[in-house]
Order: sequence, then structure tokens, then C-alpha cells
Amino acid sequence: MSGLVALATIAVAGVACQYLAWRVHLPAILLLLLAGILLGPVTGWLQPDALFGDLLFPILSLSVAVILFEGGLTLKREDIRGHGLVVQRMIGIGSLIVALVAGIAAHFFAGFGWRTAALFGAVMTVTGPTVVVPMLRTIRPTRTVSEVLRWEGILIDPLGALVTVLVFELIVAASARDVAHALLLFGGMMGVGLAAGLGAGWVLGVVLRRHWLPDYLINAVVLSAVVGVFVGADLLAEESGLLAVTVMGVLLANMREVPVAEILDFKETLSILLVSALFVILAARIDLAAFGHLGWGAGAVFLLIQLVGRPLKVIVATLGSRLSWRERVLIAWVGPRGIVAAAVAALFAIRLDEAGVPQAELMVALVFGIIIATVLVQGLSARPLARWLGVAEPEPRGFLVIGANALARAIACELNELGFEAMLSDSSKEDIRRARMAGLRTFYGNPVSELADRRLDLVGIGRMLGLSPDPDLNALAALRYKPELGAGEIYSVRSTLDVSGEQRRGVARQFRGRLLFGEQVSYASLAEMLKTGASVHTTRLSEAFGFPDFLREHWKRAVPLFALDPKDRLHLFTSDQDLEPGPGWRVSALALPAPEEEGAEGRAPAASNSDAAAG
Repeated sequence: MSGLVALATIAVAGVACQYLAWRVHLPAILLLLLAGILLGPVTGWLQPDALFGDLLFPILSLSVAVILFEGGLTLKREDIRGHGLVVQRMIGIGSLIVALVAGIAAHFFAGFGWRTAALFGAVMTVTGPTVVVPMLRTIRPTRTVSEVLRWEGILIDPLGALVTVLVFELIVAASARDVAHALLLFGGMMGVGLAAGLGAGWVLGVVLRRHWLPDYLINAVVLSAVVGVFVGADLLAEESGLLAVTVMGVLLANMREVPVAEILDFKETLSILLVSALFVILAARIDLAAFGHLGWGAGAVFLLIQLVGRPLKVIVATLGSRLSWRERVLIAWVGPRGIVAAAVAALFAIRLDEAGVPQAELMVALVFGIIIATVLVQGLSARPLARWLGVAEPEPRGFLVIGANALARAIACELNELGFEAMLSDSSKEDIRRARMAGLRTFYGNPVSELADRRLDLVGIGRMLGLSPDPDLNALAALRYKPELGAGEIYSVRSTLDVSGEQRRGVARQFRGRLLFGEQVSYASLAEMLKTGASVHTTRLSEAFGFPDFLREHWKRAVPLFALDPKDRLHLFTSDQDLEPGPGWRVSALALPAPEEEGAEGRAPAASNSDAAAG
């Protein structure tokens, strides 16, 4: 396989696995590992060492640095308030517990010498955001569990790498009886990493806060700074770069008035691409023959880490905390290993071999075996376990409705009747009062305010409906919630049918989301229908009375709003698709009352959703 084809294969396979994982609701890491194994050791099509040569580990290191920086940008102090001590214990004494259990298990069950077993134990302390964060998207645990696991995974990566360096230096120093030198080296790495991260983070924060960079250069400058700080710190003290970029990201995330949202969006996209490529590349390097030499002992090591090491770590770390026993059980179950563990193991296996320490290659195989086993077992079982324990967020079936006016209340009430919770947000006290009297969930305040950022609970919310008469508010809300809900789940109603006026004063379509109910429907027209006696009704379709019959019966008197299919999935009528409900569906529409006498003459058949129902 040529270099160009190999690179294209890595990119396409990685993104395809991410998409397929999203479609089938599985952790993407599982499919990425499978793709890498198929492309590498099974078929031999992809050979990363031959493709990248000496650049392989520098590329891996830089990629991990970017991923850790992006992870650091998501760590805000207020998110972990009340559980900071738990995280400190998990990355402190908890990591020591896991290292001891893993090392002892590797010695007695995998046959490793004590030096190799000690290094293996150090590598096993690392969980990492490359696997934890994607897995959390699938598990969807409660916020407390999610934050504890995310903080642990991001902070343990650089610290675990440093501890591995310390253990390696102690192994080498033991033969030369120079342990003090190893400890001094570790202290230097910690000092350089912290100083470089804090210094660079503060400088970059000041530059961003004072707007000294044009918008189009911000992401490029930040990315260059991350690479520069990582390499610079590593030059001063080997392996301190990961700590530096992580500290840099955490500091930026918690500095006041530093606009990190755009940086985070860019880095998150880049991280997804990097994680996809890295797992395919590392999985392609696996030596399947080495697994045969490990035998049943590899399974015993995994079970001890999963069922003894991780639970003991969490028990000790959560003593005296406010976490419930259910939350502790889920945290104790989820601790997958990822990119840093694989990269560090591969790197130090080479150094162990050079130092004459045996079983270095077997250590790499065992590390990859643990990575595959933890991702496979935890990835498939954690979501059902979270549901069984009652610490999983509900499926995002709910709606955030912008506006609590009469139209928004009528639509929200019907959504509730169909089993889809709607939460209305409005700064009108009277409209909110009426919504509450109707039994609707509400948020009193501007949905794009700082108060909303702190207090608006989006648990269970999957879509946004802009039903405010103010098109600017709908557009701002669409921009605000698009990153969290996804562009395809943002909808808003047209404010007016005055096309010429809308072109001059209205909001561009790409900023307001998908157009609700069709081109020929506006907030003004729907509000007018309500004033003249219209109400929202739901009709069940059948073989004898299909959607065309529904449109003919309600011709020019109804606007279809949404439809519920037999699988309990709700579909909205929009301008960008022709929805054709079938038998067994339920169609909800805003309909005027039928006239007392209605003749057949004058009724024209409806040609399409948009013709008769503007949907």
C-alpha cells in the first residue's frame, strides 16, 4: 500500500468508524480497534512503522498533546465543586493501588520479572480522555459521575506518563545504585511541566482576553502554542510536555473573560480526527503472535485490574464523599485504558530492550490486551449498568422551547401528551406564569443569558424549537445550543411571510436552524389562527384514513406540526423534507374548527405537504 493510499485509508476508516458507532450506539473505540487490527496484523495492508518510520512516535506524542490540551479546556472548577478531593485521591493514592495490583498480577500470572511488572503497573495507572470521553458520550451518566471520570482521565494521563518515566529511571538506576538521581529527575519533570504550562497559559490567556489576535488567527496561534510548549518542555525535561499542555489548558479554561469557546470547538473536531487515526494506527501495530505467549495469564491480569484494582481505588478515593453507592459502583466499573498507555508502553518497551530487560515485547502485548479488554467489556456493559443503577441520563427526547407565548404553550402541551417533555424559556413573567399553570416545565429568563448557562438544565433535552416572535432571539438561541444539541436538532419558525422585509431585516437562514412547519407558515400566521379559535389536535392514521385524506379533510384549515411513528419516534414537519406519515402514525396539527356546513365543492386535493400544510 502506497503512503498516500495508507494515509487516506487511515482517515476514511477512522471517520467511518466514528459514524458507524454513532449510528449503532456503540463506543467508537471498539470499532476503531477492530478496523486497525483488520488493516494491520490480519491483512497486512497497513504497516505504521514502515509508513511513518522514525516519525511515528513524534506524531503520536504531538497528537496526544493536542488531545490533552483540548481535554484541559473542558475542566472548569465549578464542574467538580464538592468532588475535588475524590479526584485528587483517585490520581494519587488510587493510582498507587492500581499500579501495585497490576504489577503483582503481571508478575504472578503473566510471568513478568519484577522490573518489567513494575513498569507495567505504572502504565496501567493511565486511563485517559481518548477513551473515557468518547465512552461517556455513549454511557451518558449523571453529571457528577461524568465530571469525576473526565477529570480523572484528563489529569491522570500526563501524571501517569511521568510516573512511568520515574519507574523506568528507578529500574535503570537500581543497577547503578543511583536512585537519588531518578527522584531528582522526576522532580525536575514536574517542575518544568508545571512552570511551562502555567507561564504559557497565562501569557496566552492575556493575549486572548485583550483581543491582540485577529479572529482568523486565533486557532492557528493556539495550536502552534500547544505544539511549541509541548516540545519546549520536553527539551528541558523529557516527558514533561504532556503535563505542560494539560496545565495550560486547565488554566485557560478557568481564567476570567478568556474566549475559549471557539478554540474548544476547533480543538474538539481536531481531537476526534486524531483519536480516530491514532487508534487505527496503534491497533495496526499489534503483534497477534505475542498474545499467544501470554496465555490465560493475560485474562487473569485483566480480571484483577477490573475487579480488584479499580474498585479498591474508588473505595479509598471516595471515603467520606457525597457520592452515592450507585455512583461509586459505576465509577469503579469504568476505567478504560487508551492512547497514552499504548504509546508509553511501546516507547518504554524499546528502552527496556536496549537496557537488557527481558519480556519488553510481551509487556506491549499485555498492555494492548488490557486496552482491548477494558474498552470491550466496559464499552458494552457500562450503559446498561448505568441504567440499572439509575445513574444514567434519560434519552434526549425532550424539547427546549424558546418562548412561553400562547403558541409555544399549545405546542408544548401536545408534546407532553405524546410523552415528550418540553421546557419553555422566556423572560416574560406573565407567559411563564401561564405556562406553569398549564403544568409545563419552565425556565424564567433569557435562554442565552449567563443565568441560563448556570441554571438551565438540559438533561433529557435533545431538540430546540424557536417559537418566539422575536427572530433575533430564536437565532441567538440556535447559535447557543447548536454545539450541544447538534445542527440537525435546531428548529425555528419563520417570524413573518413578508419576504422582502425579511431579506432586509431578518436573520440569515443558516443562523436560525431548520425552518419549522414550512415556507408558507410563520409565527404571525399561527398566532392569528390561535386567536380565531384554532387548537392543537392529534389524529391517528390508518389504512382507511391516510395522510392524503387528512390533508383533504383539513384543507386550508390546519397546519401539521409533528408526527409520531409506530416506533414512538417524533418527526417534525420542516421545509427541508417532505414527511409522509403512514398507517399507525399520529399526526398533530394546529387546526381551525370545521365550519358548520362544508360542501365538497371547492376542495382541491393536496399535492404535497408543503402545498396544503406548509410542511
